[in-house]
Amino acid sequence: QCLLSGSWRSDTSCRMVVSTLDKYNRFSGFYLPGPAAGGSELLTSPLEGSQQDTGLVPQPTFSFTVNWRLRETARTTVFLGQCYVDTSGEETLHALWLLREAADSPAEDWKATR
Repeated sequence: QCLLSGSWRSDTSCRMVVSTLDKYNRFSGFYLPGPAAGGSELLTSPLEGSQQDTGLVPQPTFSFTVNWRLRETARTTVFLGQCYVDTSGEETLHALWLLREAADSPAEDWKATR
């Protein structure tokens, strides 16, 4: 059925834990970085997002934002993707992401987005 509620693990061992979707298909939760994410400076960070109504589409698109809790800098990541269900009922998320770091000035803006 492709509901995002629960715990998900990425290929890089990051973990996303999602609360139950509300009646508007919104959710919140937290994101735990994996070992490849850059060490001890990254903390468990809050996330908020939404997905399409599974009553309308069986394999919904979704998006969520992580506002990183960091000791040194401000970062936000946006994920956009789709949930797929294979013939055995296994759910898989496919997503793209965009990371934005705070820049010190407009001249530094060019290197703030990855």
